[in-house]
Amino acid sequence: MISVIIPTLNCDADLAHTLAVLVPAAADGVVREVVVVDGGSTDHTGQVADAAGCVWVVSPGPRSSRIEAGVAASSRGEWLLFLSADTVLEPGWHHEVQTFIERAERAGSAERIAAAFKLRYESFGLGPRIWESWASVRTRFFGMPYGNQGLLITRRFYASLGGHRLLPELEDLDLVKRIGTRRLVTLRAAAVASGEPEHVGVATSLRRSAARFCVGMLRLPPKLVLKLHG
Repeated sequence: MISVIIPTLNCDADLAHTLAVLVPAAADGVVREVVVVDGGSTDHTGQVADAAGCVWVVSPGPRSSRIEAGVAASSRGEWLLFLSADTVLEPGWHHEVQTFIERAERAGSAERIAAAFKLRYESFGLGPRIWESWASVRTRFFGMPYGNQGLLITRRFYASLGGHRLLPELEDLDLVKRIGTRRLVTLRAAAVASGEPEHVGVATSLRRSAARFCVGMLRLPPKLVLKLHG
């Protein structure tokens, strides 16, 4: 039913946790294959993927090109699930996903709908809770989930949208904006991100926010957006 695509780069510890929660879904037949696309790791990422029985692909380059290589290497799932290597789906996630897929296929809307998980951070404190609330607002009202919220989409719909474009660090937002707010469903199950939200300087934060706004709301040339993002 699902091919899971995970781009990686020196993330063996995080990847082990991410893969562990996919095991029950594989046992139930929901996950048919997991493709790990690596950008040239020098740690034990490859050994972790091999021990879990993943399809292993090496594709140096930006995250967007690794994702595309993963899609090309996958073949067993009609649905694609894009996950970050540091994202752990909460237990039982696949039951809701299976229900979502069955409903979409019965309604005949599988080729024009996609879904993302709620975002949760495993760290404690007020900051992560505020960030989670903001992620919920972005997803529900603007159709702009973060990359570590995961994305579930049919292979045909993904191809019709043109896949991930070569926009380093912005490829996830660019894709969901082409999907559109009305065609993006927020699942109740959560994607739990490791660590805490990234903290950068004020100037960098404003510059990156402006770049994401340009991708999400405007139609500026990709090269201009990338220069703005830095």
